[in-house]
Amino acid sequence: MNKYTTFDFQAEFPDDAACLDFLKNLRWPDGIFCDTCQRVTLHHRVIKRMSYSCDRCGHHVFPQAGTIYERSRTPLRLWFYATFLMASTRCGVSAKQIQRETGVTYKTAWRMFRQIRKLLAERVDPFTGHVEMDETYVGGRQRGIGPGRPKPGGKKVPVFGIVQRGGKVVAVKAKNVQAATVMPLVHSHVLPRTNVYTDEFPIYKSLTADGYIHRRIHHASKVYVAGTVHTNTIEGFWSLMKRGINGVYHAVSEKYLQSYLNEYTFRYNHRQDETPMFRTMLCRVPACGPDETPA
Repeated sequence: MNKYTTFDFQAEFPDDAACLDFLKNLRWPDGIFCDTCQRVTLHHRVIKRMSYSCDRCGHHVFPQAGTIYERSRTPLRLWFYATFLMASTRCGVSAKQIQRETGVTYKTAWRMFRQIRKLLAERVDPFTGHVEMDETYVGGRQRGIGPGRPKPGGKKVPVFGIVQRGGKVVAVKAKNVQAATVMPLVHSHVLPRTNVYTDEFPIYKSLTADGYIHRRIHHASKVYVAGTVHTNTIEGFWSLMKRGINGVYHAVSEKYLQSYLNEYTFRYNHRQDETPMFRTMLCRVPACGPDETPA
């Protein structure tokens, strides 16, 4: 992944005008289509407004309209800088940190935080090749219960994950880890005849009958690797996610958990991109409106 430093950000986006030009070129790379003239026309920047005006008819176009920046009074450069902060760390950055870095109120920082995270929800192509899957639990520690799967009725939230070795990962908040809940997720994200590796949890027993090449590693017997049979890749992702949540956010409510999962999966899935993470996140802005997630 290419480095994109603070100095790069300051040079490329010194003010709101530079950010608006970038957003305009991102949304209309082939020029702005004027609805009044019914053609692509030249537009010039309106100095006192965050808009561009058609050179032929004077019709105004607002690049922020229909994006996560719509109706925001926060300077566009602060939005870009908050995105840069979120893209510059492996474990995440808190809304409190965004508040400290940008000087906005905590309420504004929290809204920016949520809106930017909407950019990180993405669909991935179905997996094939060698795939690992596992479940984990997010939440506070329960008294009298050691590590492992919690008892029913607890406050821990189950999360189901699938990762392709050397590829991408999917993590989904689940209402439970029963076969009726997990298997539809497997069928939608993993192609038949794929090599699937799991632990000995009984919910996976139907994988062979469903057309997958299923191999198990028996963790209860303290066996964690047997040749190519292991679930170390998905467990490594769980470790990264939990360190981030515990170390940066400290606690995450069930209501917003999926958005945090999207953030960690997005970073993982684009960790080897040639494009800097910051640019990858910005390029998703046109696909995500103020109350939407990108398709």
